[in-house]
Amino acid sequence: MAEKKATRQAYGDYLVKLGEKNPNLVVLDADLSGATKTNIFKKAYPERHFNVGIAEANLMGMAAGLATAGKVPFASTFAIFGAGRAYEIIRNSICYPKLNVKIALTHAGISVGEDGGSHQSVEDIALMRVLPNMTVLSPADAIETEKMLEAAMTIEGPVYIRLGRSDVPVLFDESYHFELGKASMMKSGSDVTIIATGLMVALAMEAADQLKEEGISAQVINMGSIKPIDVDAIKQAALTTGAIVTAEEHSIIGGLGGAVAEVLGDEAPVPLERVGVKDLFGQSGKVTPLMEKYGLTANAIVAAAKKAVSRK
Repeated sequence: MAEKKATRQAYGDYLVKLGEKNPNLVVLDADLSGATKTNIFKKAYPERHFNVGIAEANLMGMAAGLATAGKVPFASTFAIFGAGRAYEIIRNSICYPKLNVKIALTHAGISVGEDGGSHQSVEDIALMRVLPNMTVLSPADAIETEKMLEAAMTIEGPVYIRLGRSDVPVLFDESYHFELGKASMMKSGSDVTIIATGLMVALAMEAADQLKEEGISAQVINMGSIKPIDVDAIKQAALTTGAIVTAEEHSIIGGLGGAVAEVLGDEAPVPLERVGVKDLFGQSGKVTPLMEKYGLTANAIVAAAKKAVSRK
């Protein structure tokens, strides 16, 4: 069985390594350091960790202020509170002046589980993607999380990193190279391309195996960089396979599916099917039944791929 690790855990672990290399790195949290795993950094560097309390707008405002003083702040809380409650501060105090703030928000998506619809952010990619100057990253596993954190340190400006609560399969090893604005090819294929992000990448790989058994050759692309997005990879996929499926643990409106649809509309119109949350709020429940209820499964990707192929 493949090793599993939550991307939030990878974030907490790797922050300490980043902190060792960069004394200007500071971490802020909104009274959720145990859940976001920034408590690991707090234990290593207590003087560089700030708990602002349940005050998410203040969290982002303080991060902006620290950035103006030459610090590299990582601001963390749950995605629904950071991206939602603090949105205007992110817009006007971080993105508008293009400050060097890294926003790493955890517990994104339906896989938050029992915390329910009030806590399951399925809108955060859309909210962050529309902001000028914002880079948007969505890691598929623990290793990609680490590589994205390294990349975030090299970007001068705001970065949003989307992290999850649940353990997910580790797909990569340490040799994996993440490049901003570039997708990674997971599997080649000729009939249909599945472009996935986050925990849906592992499910897309499962779907490709199922499709192969049914005589359909599926290419799988991991789109960890949502903004900037890899336009060339999307265009090439459209030309190579002639049909596209997107898969994300997010609303199909404004997220990866929306981003890919924009590229296809501008550059290479082909049939597109979007697997994701269908304009709904989440609800409380165990993770696996919830993923099935909202169509976030390998079987749902298989069905979408067959439909996309039929539309060619």
